[in-house]
Amino acid sequence: MLRYVFKRAISTIPVIFFISILVFLFLHLIPGDPIRILVGVRGTPDQIAKLTEQFHLDKPLVVQYLIWIGNVLKGDLGLSIRSNLPVLSLILSRLPVTASLASLAILIAMVIAIFAGVAASAKRNTVYDFIVMILANIGVSIPQFLMGILLILFFALTLKLLPSIGYKKLSDSPLIYLRHMILPALALGVSIAGSITRVTRSHMIDVLGQDYIRTARAKGVKETRVVLRHALKNALVPVVTLSGMFYASTLGGTMIIEEIFALPGIGRLVLQSIFNRDYPVVQGVVLFVALVNVSFNLIIDILYSYLNPKIRLK
Repeated sequence: MLRYVFKRAISTIPVIFFISILVFLFLHLIPGDPIRILVGVRGTPDQIAKLTEQFHLDKPLVVQYLIWIGNVLKGDLGLSIRSNLPVLSLILSRLPVTASLASLAILIAMVIAIFAGVAASAKRNTVYDFIVMILANIGVSIPQFLMGILLILFFALTLKLLPSIGYKKLSDSPLIYLRHMILPALALGVSIAGSITRVTRSHMIDVLGQDYIRTARAKGVKETRVVLRHALKNALVPVVTLSGMFYASTLGGTMIIEEIFALPGIGRLVLQSIFNRDYPVVQGVVLFVALVNVSFNLIIDILYSYLNPKIRLK
C-alpha cells in the first residue's frame, strides 16, 4: 500500500509542474499592466519602476517563472501586488469559508443523491423512478449561478426566511453561520446531487442484478437488508469517486456563487485578483487548488480497496 501511495504521489509532480507553467503563461497573456492598475493615473514613473522591479515584472517571462517556482518550492507563493500581503496567508484566511461551503454542498448532494438513487433503483421503471430522474436531469441542467439567483428570489426576497448575502463565522454563531451558508450550499449541491443520483441509480441497478444479490434473496434475506447491506456498499465505489472529484472541483469553482452571496472565500479572492491583474494571488490559488485535486484523487484511489475487496492496489 505504501509503495502504491508513493508511486502515485511521485506521478503527480509532472502534472503540477505542467499546470504551473500553463497558469503562469496564460495570466501573463492577459492585457493590462498590474502596476499601472495599482498606482492609478496619479502614479509617478519612479513608483511604477520601483514596483515593477519589486515584483520582477521587468525581467523576461522565463526568469519570472523560475523565480516564482523556486520560491514556491520553498513554501513561498509570493506577495500580492494589490495588498502586499503573503499569498499563502491570503489563501489560508479564505480557505475555511470555501472549504465549509464545499463540504455543506457535498453533504447536501450526498444525502439527496444516495436516498433518491437507491430508492429509484429499487423501484425501477415506476412513476417514482421517472420523477426522480426528471428532477435529477433538471438539477444538472440548471447553471449554479441561476440556481443561486432563484433561491435568493424565493427564500430571501419572497419568503424572507434566509439572508441573501453576508457571512458569519461558525465560531461566532453557528445558527447565523448556517443561515448564511444554506442557500449557496444548496445552489452548489443541487446540481451535484443530480449527477450523483444518476450514477447511484445506474450502479445500484447493475449491482442488484449480480448473482450474490439473487442468492441473498433466495435465502430469504429481507429486501431492505439486501439493498442497504449487500448492494449499496459495492455501488458506492463510483459514487465516492464522483463525490471526491466534485468536492475538489468545488473548492476551485465557487467564484460565481461566492460573488453572488458575498462570501469571503477563495473563489471571490481569485475573481477579484483577476480583475486587478494580481498575478501572484491567481497563480497561488490555482496551484493550491491543483494540489488539492491531486490529493483528493490519491485519497479516492486508496478508499477503493476498502469499499470493494475485489480492488487490489499494487
